Amino acid sequence: MAFFERLVDHFYDGVEDDAVLAPLYPEAPDFTGARRRLTLFLAQYWGGPTTYNEERGHPMLRARHMPFPVGPAQRDRWMVHMTAALEASDAPAAIKDEMLAYFVRAADHLRNDPRPGTLPMVP
Repeated sequence: MAFFERLVDHFYDGVEDDAVLAPLYPEAPDFTGARRRLTLFLAQYWGGPTTYNEERGHPMLRARHMPFPVGPAQRDRWMVHMTAALEASDAPAAIKDEMLAYFVRAADHLRNDPRPGTLPMVP
């Protein structure tokens, strides 16, 4: 859990001052809840405790993010901060690569910008 707590703290340290992302968080400027939820989700996704499911049910990531405009700019800013957090972590290079690949897929999946031509292509 300590690894994911550090990763998420580093991530949200960047998000807090991000003019594109910070306004999307209803609880801003206090990101305590968001930090906890992301930490629990990532720990569970990567094989840790199932606390996220116990507290919140199935992640349903796309549905949970639908109320917020997640277009190309938001996706790109999210990736900037998550990539920086991952690079600053003490994870081995192979783990960083695997996690980064997941984050790219997840960030693309969560885009919901309704403007024509802005959604990623789905095969």
